[in-house]
Amino acid sequence: MPVPELVYKIATAELAGEAARTGVVAGMPVDRADGYVHLSTAAQLPATLALHFRGQRDLVLFAVRTAALGDALRFEPSRGGDLFPHLYAPLAMAAVAHQAGIAVAADGACPLPEWVQ
Repeated sequence: MPVPELVYKIATAELAGEAARTGVVAGMPVDRADGYVHLSTAAQLPATLALHFRGQRDLVLFAVRTAALGDALRFEPSRGGDLFPHLYAPLAMAAVAHQAGIAVAADGACPLPEWVQ
């Protein structure tokens, strides 16, 4: 599988504010529990939002440059056997190319920024 230029991290606005202060996205509770940062490709993003963030507002979507992540980025089987990007290192804000606030509707729909590719 070719590595995409960007992968995506969904976080709460509170966590994004902390990342702006510290320079590192600390990770959501599931990231800390699993021992890696859960990321999605652009193709995986709509299902991830609908499955795990349905009805949530005050979220932030980070577009992360894969080239900046090095060997700590691994694509591993997850939902439905699909290969998901997992980061086995702190996510430095220096690797973030774009970020935007998002909200996921009760039906799981979420308009995405134009830079999601």
